[in-house]
Amino acid sequence: MPNNQFKKSELYGFITGKASTAIARRLQKNFKQSSVDITIEQWSVLYHLWKEDGMSQQALCGATFRDKPSITRLVDNLEKLKLVKRVASKDDRRINMIYLTPEALQLQDRTMEIANRTLNEALLGVTNGQIETAKEVLQQVYENLK
Repeated sequence: MPNNQFKKSELYGFITGKASTAIARRLQKNFKQSSVDITIEQWSVLYHLWKEDGMSQQALCGATFRDKPSITRLVDNLEKLKLVKRVASKDDRRINMIYLTPEALQLQDRTMEIANRTLNEALLGVTNGQIETAKEVLQQVYENLK
């Protein structure tokens, strides 16, 4: 027996990621109010580079769940903002490695604080147990569909 106990209207909201969209919108608003002039998409690329500087564009595709043209556009725009630089791989010049600039490193603490504040705002009134259950359920959905 299928385990789809949603009403169709609830399923649509679940599939479209209303909560995820709301968090992204609020984070963008909080960035703007704090005079941080980057998009959420750009921030997600920077976030992964803060964890591991010098990733290839292909690795960024996998880390951010974006396709090659999207990552190329994001990296192009981050280069224009002087937040990243492309460097040809020493092993294979067809591969671009993406490195953070000092300006991007200066944004890290500030944007992470804004992101944490936004997430705390989103999770107000949600218990740790509820968070763990949600993570387990969403991880299982992801595993089922990957």
